[in-house]
Amino acid sequence: MPENVQAWWSRRQWSKGAEVPYAVGSYRDDWQRYPVLARQFHPDLNAGIVLTQIPPAADVYLTWQCDSGHVFVATPDEQRTRPGRTRRRSSWCPDCSALAAPRRIRTADTPPRAASKPDARRVASARAPHSGRAPGEAFVSDRAPRPSSAAEGALRQKLARRLALDMTPNAVAVSRPFFDRAEVWPDIVIPELKVAIEYDTIGKFGLEHVGTREAVDRRKDRLLREVGWQVIRIRCGALQPLGPHDVAASGVNAALIERVLDELRVIRGALFVEAYLA
Repeated sequence: MPENVQAWWSRRQWSKGAEVPYAVGSYRDDWQRYPVLARQFHPDLNAGIVLTQIPPAADVYLTWQCDSGHVFVATPDEQRTRPGRTRRRSSWCPDCSALAAPRRIRTADTPPRAASKPDARRVASARAPHSGRAPGEAFVSDRAPRPSSAAEGALRQKLARRLALDMTPNAVAVSRPFFDRAEVWPDIVIPELKVAIEYDTIGKFGLEHVGTREAVDRRKDRLLREVGWQVIRIRCGALQPLGPHDVAASGVNAALIERVLDELRVIRGALFVEAYLA
């Protein structure tokens, strides 16, 4: 699995027993065949490592910048296997590729689209009480309860050390009411990835997240998925997974953080998540 450039460099330092495992210019001849990539390689966002220190086949995420100024992350192999070896704006940068997608242009001769029936789900959601925010929007709500356990705080802190993301929001607007509010309050909200993380235990008396409370959890998860979010529930003790991305755990530790990061990669793609690793 590809690593971020700092982790990859540290691993090579350890395996080769040298502070500089690859000298500058070691792979100059290999990269000369790809002048476009040499120009795209970002000089400031690759941990101070230059392109000629990186083998073209290295399994590492690097930061690139296209001629239009878009910054993106990709492995050398992903960049080298684009069609051809010359610059094509539609294939060498994901943002340029999206902008180059053909769009339908309406002219005076274009027949009008047939009227469609209103979506019953949209009609129902329009009648639901809203928080004044678009469904799926993350925000800070003064109605959200405070963290109920020290483990939640520890989980948040450990994730914040690994991910350069804003975890300030504590609520997500939904399209249907959750009890009497059009918002839900996950334990951890990650707006950039549209992922909510819940830390579930049975509590001191063994009554939390079981029975009717488990049904509430499932309903909450459905509301989040309806507005484009995914949910990772960390299920402790005898609690069984509720969704496809849930993780069983005995407590907050380094192994749990790695498993959560792996699930984020599954949900949003490794390339996207690696770009936020601190």
